[in-house]
Amino acid sequence: MKILNVTSRSRDELIDITEKIQQVVSSVGIIENGYCMLFVPHTTAGITINESADPSVKSDILMMLNALIPREAGYRHLEGNSAAHVKSTLVGSSQLVAIEQNRLVLGTWQGIFFCEFDGPRNRKVHVHLFNS
Repeated sequence: MKILNVTSRSRDELIDITEKIQQVVSSVGIIENGYCMLFVPHTTAGITINESADPSVKSDILMMLNALIPREAGYRHLEGNSAAHVKSTLVGSSQLVAIEQNRLVLGTWQGIFFCEFDGPRNRKVHVHLFNS
């Protein structure tokens, strides 16, 4: 297992970590066929796979999450970050990506995004690699 450090710069942010994850995969040697399991150990952040070619996709995703889950909505949680908890629940805290010939198997336009919903913060992504 490796731990990747991610630093967010704003309250809500999607950070493309594809290349950092690929560097971890490449650094462990040859994985002909296997899996990369990614886990975010935070209750107000998540991880997703989506289009990475057009930056407007990230802002569209955040725009819709913010419209669906407003920051203020009469939440009972006293810390003031309930919207971040709901967003992270919807996005999820893990992803499983196939590896072939020491490369992540992603579609042409796909990237892996760390999803910050309560930043700015220093965060972690756990990267587990498995041979199949």
